[in-house]
Amino acid sequence: MTMTDEMSAGAAPRPALSAQPILSVRNIESIYDNVILVLRGVSLEVPEGSIVALLGGNGAGKSTTLKSISTMIGAERGRVSKGSIHFRGERTDQLTPGDLVGMGMVQVMEGRMCFGHLTVEENLIAGAYTRKLTKAQMREELDRVYAYFPRLRERRTSQAGYTSGGEQQMTAIGRAMMARPRMLLLDEPSMGLAPQIVAEIFEIVRDLNEKEGVSILLAEQNTSVALKYANYGYILESGRIMMDGPAKALAENKDVREFYLGMSSEGRESFRNRKSYRRKKRWI
Repeated sequence: MTMTDEMSAGAAPRPALSAQPILSVRNIESIYDNVILVLRGVSLEVPEGSIVALLGGNGAGKSTTLKSISTMIGAERGRVSKGSIHFRGERTDQLTPGDLVGMGMVQVMEGRMCFGHLTVEENLIAGAYTRKLTKAQMREELDRVYAYFPRLRERRTSQAGYTSGGEQQMTAIGRAMMARPRMLLLDEPSMGLAPQIVAEIFEIVRDLNEKEGVSILLAEQNTSVALKYANYGYILESGRIMMDGPAKALAENKDVREFYLGMSSEGRESFRNRKSYRRKKRWI
C-alpha cells in the first residue's frame, strides 16, 4: 500500500526496504471457523534490525495479524487461507509456533500471559526451555535479562500473579528474550499500564533493538508512543492496510493526527468531531 498523495507531497520519501527483509507478509487472508474473514489481503515487511509498528483501533485485526505470523492463530480455530509469510527467507505459514521459536521468532501475547503460579524467575527460565542451557549459561541469560529489567531482579522470587501489571509485562518480554530471538512480535505492550511504565518498557524495547539487533513488529493502539519508537508504520482498519510510511511522516500526517491522535491544527478535536471524521477519512 502507498500513502495518500497529500502525505507523499508533504513528507519524507519512503525508505527502500532491504532486498530480503527478515519478515515478509504477502496478501494474506485469515479466517476463523472457516466463516469469519478477519484479514483481507494484508501485506507488510519488517527490515532486519528495525522496529515496525502495526497501528489501528480495537478490532482492526492487529492481534490476528501477529497470530497469523506466529501461527498461533491455529490454537483459536483460525488459519491463513490465502497469501504467504516468509521469515528469514523461508516460508513459515504452515509451521508450528515451536518451529518458529527455533528459527528465532517469539510472540509476546496481548494481556501479558504470565504463569501466575510461578515466580518471576521461573517464568523467565521457562522462556529458555528449548535451548537446553547449563546452569552457568542459564545464570548468564538471567543476568542479561535483569540488566534490562532491574525491577525483575528485585521481584524474582515473587509469584508472577501477584506482581503489578508493568512487572508482568516486563516478565513476559524478559521470558521471550530468554529464547534469544532474532525477532519479537509484541501485541499491545502498553495496554492497561500507567504512562511512566509504558515509557520505561518502550525504552527497554528500543535498547533491545539497538544493542542486540532484535527486529520488532509492534501492534499498538497507542499510536503516539508507537510512532515515537518505530522506524516505519502500517495502519490497519477492518482487516486491511489503509496507509503506511516512515514513522515520522505518519506522526506528522494530518489524517493520522486528526483520526488516531485526536489532534487538528487547532488542537485536540472534540469526540463529536472525531466521530464525524470517521465517515470522511480520505484514505479509503
